[in-house]
Amino acid sequence: MSASVNPTVRRRRLGAELRRLRELRGMTAEEVAGRLMVSQSKISRLENGRRSISQRDVRDLCDVYEVEDERVRTGLMEMAKESRQRGWWHEFGDIPYSVYIGLEAEASSIRAYESSFVPGLLQTREYAEAVVAGTQPDTDPVAIRRRVDVRLKRQHRIHGEDQLGSLWVVIDEAVLRRQVGGRQVMAEQLFQLVELGERPNINLQVIPFERGAHPGMTGTFSLLEFPESADSTVVYFEGVTSDLYLEKEADVRRYTNLYDHLRAAAMSVAESRSMITHLAEEFMK
Repeated sequence: MSASVNPTVRRRRLGAELRRLRELRGMTAEEVAGRLMVSQSKISRLENGRRSISQRDVRDLCDVYEVEDERVRTGLMEMAKESRQRGWWHEFGDIPYSVYIGLEAEASSIRAYESSFVPGLLQTREYAEAVVAGTQPDTDPVAIRRRVDVRLKRQHRIHGEDQLGSLWVVIDEAVLRRQVGGRQVMAEQLFQLVELGERPNINLQVIPFERGAHPGMTGTFSLLEFPESADSTVVYFEGVTSDLYLEKEADVRRYTNLYDHLRAAAMSVAESRSMITHLAEEFMK
């Protein structure tokens, strides 16, 4: 995946550069919007990488920011062109969390906390089918299969050549005990967790019920880090109708600290592996 252009990451980098140019001119997003006769929200969406940006948009913004260096203008125009390309996930139609998939495809490190089900990167096909069908009861079988296919293709990050440098997952004990898809499906899923947890770049910890209240009870989230220093760490929250992405330094610091507390509340990696193995064997009976 790294050999091809990632439009999601291109949009983020381009947006960050346009924001830098605006700030160098000492202009507010409202002032720029007024000059171009567009909404302030459009400028904000262009800068945070959540909206596709055209070469015309880049040209107009460069004019407002008085960017005269043709090499800079040409580079920004090329980034705009690349940001409008289609990622591999577009082959599967309308995927509601396509922005996240683009970020996940480029991340070098992911730290995730999950309280309800096994994270998508670690799911078996049968478990994934049961999760999608159970959480989206009005979805037709064709759409379910398409979403599961996307989920499995995402697992290139742990099974393919371009593997994540680090995947650290903290899960609540409820994830292991909730019988998703039946006992056989659960047994196979938990045994797969044990197998994947033996890889040097994957760490899995469990917060047992006996630990009581813990910071993760406020909700699940993921922290995504990237190999390029220009790409800021992203805190991701999955929602029912929309997703939330936080990139401000203070927010990232807060959730990084929260994740450290979750890891401290959880059993060790070795203890967690033993617990998962035991529960997998129980599901086999």
